[in-house]
Amino acid sequence: MKTQAPASLYKGFRFPAEIIVHCIWLYFRFSLSFRDVEEIMAERGVALTYETIRQWCLKFGQTYANELKRRRPKTGDKWHLDEVYLKINGKIHYLWRAVDQYGNVLDILVQSRRNKQAAKKFFRKLLKGLQYVPRVIITDKLASYAAAKKEILQSVEHRQHKGLNNCAERSHQPTRQRERTMRRFKSPGQAQRFLSAFGPILDHFRLKRHRLTARDYCALIRDRFLAWNEVTNGKTVA
Repeated sequence: MKTQAPASLYKGFRFPAEIIVHCIWLYFRFSLSFRDVEEIMAERGVALTYETIRQWCLKFGQTYANELKRRRPKTGDKWHLDEVYLKINGKIHYLWRAVDQYGNVLDILVQSRRNKQAAKKFFRKLLKGLQYVPRVIITDKLASYAAAKKEILQSVEHRQHKGLNNCAERSHQPTRQRERTMRRFKSPGQAQRFLSAFGPILDHFRLKRHRLTARDYCALIRDRFLAWNEVTNGKTVA
């Protein structure tokens, strides 16, 4: 049974839902700035400002991402965890990320520390959001993971080896690309808000093309757009 977003979701907006949805899709799917999206829409005869697009992304981006996460198949039982630094306003922060063995982003958390307490907070966020315990977790040799794991995931196998964690390390690449496009994040809150919506939307459309035949890819991407249109209650703009 198909579900649709309530019509009131876009009530009061001057532009139709199709325009709003398309702008949000462009921004989160590709490495574009708000001004880039503004120019793309101007070429199509739609006059709006980059600030309007920013407000749309803030209002609807997380809503779409949450629904896509709810609809995705059950994630894997092997979690790869890694953290990468973000320089925000001259201060170092850390982006904690977890992916499963298939490369699906499970969750992210921006924190100012990478100690035991920070690791425990991230574990709790993962368990609350996913509502199941993994079979094994794989991390680098940061001691904070082992210390937090002893208290929260005692029965879970823990493998610590940098070479085993390439899956998590590769998942940071789109974040780095967007960080450059955005000329760094402006605050920890802004980074958390953007990346929480960016991850699920990007994952939904970023298929492992090299593992698919042309026929399978066309069928799968068609299904992904159908799901996207159901989530957003919009139509793809030609």
